[in-house]
Amino acid sequence: MEYISTRGNAPVLDFEGATLAGLASDGGLYVPREWPRFSKDEIAALAGLPYAELAAKVMAPFVGESLSYERLLELTTAAYGRFSHAAVTPLKQLDEQQWLLELFHGPTLAFKDVALQLLGLLFEEFLGRSPQNLTIVGATSGDTGSAAIDAVAGRAKVDIFMLHPKGRVSDVQRRQMTTVLAPNVYNIAIEGSFDDAQAMVKRIFNDKAVTDRFNIGAVNSINWARLMAQVVYYFAAALQLGAPEREVAFSVPTGNFGDVFAGYVAAQMGLPIAKLIVATNVNDILHRALSTGDYSAGTVTPTAAPSMDIQVSSNFERLLFDVGGRNGAALAEQMAGFEANKAMTLTNAQREGAAALFVSARADADEMAQAIRWGWEAAGELLDPHTAIGIHAARNAGIAKGTPVVTLATAHPAKFPDAVERSTGHRPGLPERVGDLFEREERYAELPGDYDAVCAYVAERATAKA
Repeated sequence: MEYISTRGNAPVLDFEGATLAGLASDGGLYVPREWPRFSKDEIAALAGLPYAELAAKVMAPFVGESLSYERLLELTTAAYGRFSHAAVTPLKQLDEQQWLLELFHGPTLAFKDVALQLLGLLFEEFLGRSPQNLTIVGATSGDTGSAAIDAVAGRAKVDIFMLHPKGRVSDVQRRQMTTVLAPNVYNIAIEGSFDDAQAMVKRIFNDKAVTDRFNIGAVNSINWARLMAQVVYYFAAALQLGAPEREVAFSVPTGNFGDVFAGYVAAQMGLPIAKLIVATNVNDILHRALSTGDYSAGTVTPTAAPSMDIQVSSNFERLLFDVGGRNGAALAEQMAGFEANKAMTLTNAQREGAAALFVSARADADEMAQAIRWGWEAAGELLDPHTAIGIHAARNAGIAKGTPVVTLATAHPAKFPDAVERSTGHRPGLPERVGDLFEREERYAELPGDYDAVCAYVAERATAKA
């Protein structure tokens, strides 16, 4: 399997190379040169497999010759052995049409664990073949940071620098990062928004003075390997609900567009997906882009769903590339205009291509709270704010009654206890495995929202190229 950049001017890499590179050298994102396709019979044969085996089967075409199938299965077995539920991503029924796919049974209580537990093992596997160290630089709006840190803490030949917007993540989210005291873990709280942090990370990847000295890698969903691992749970849910004989719709709480793009990949592979519902909060750039073609960034509004407080969705570029004719040069020009002006209009091909599978919805604070209440009163489920936004979108998307709608439950409600308690009167408790979180020591640096300050901090602590 070969990987190409969405901007058409970076080296073609294999899976190992794309995993270690993260962002492409031309500023684009790596995608497979072509989508692997499963037949109806091949999809049917996946039904009933244990999650780790299903993961290896779904991901094998993307891995190519970088890993044998046997080694890939060993890695998926190790990654998903750390989950607290035997099904890894269990499916729950809420009413006659609505379902919940629980993605929060990993060590940090968020969907990011499903991908990052595997990505940490892939980094270790591939770095073991090389004399080089890897310097991971990432930005988090809440959950990526803790999941990435858990996945690589204490691992050889990896340092991780994780930026989060100061005061804009929940106390649980922050502490899950800052209480990990491994010597290869560096947490940085910056003044500003997640978009500011993400822009710094992208700038580091394109700063030759940095990349000449250090091997910079990514754990954000700009890293193809992370996104690839998220494709699996779409297969897991759809197979349980009757695929390939039956279509299934998915509602996805969306910020950086990686999770819902994984659903798009599953559809390209042959999984019968009726619709992908992009659920946003008031930071609704994606809803505007998909409904009107207007992809223009505004000011980030802090909300009770901080992982969605994003105005620049990195992975949207992958979709625009694929539905817009896979013209790297044209997309590079389009993205350069967006980066300069923070605004662009989707082409007709991009709008029509997206509309074939995607619909979108926006939820304000009241609608989010109403969805949290509905989950508790109608189904006895406590929903975190992000999942509630997904439920709001799912229940208002107009999906035909015979089609199941699966909302991705992206975080454990205990990560956002205040919002859940305000809406339901019930305060969710942390699971026993993280119950002492508020008694642990914290360690992190506070830096201004200044690229040079962040870059200097990383350069003073990272391991230079061999």
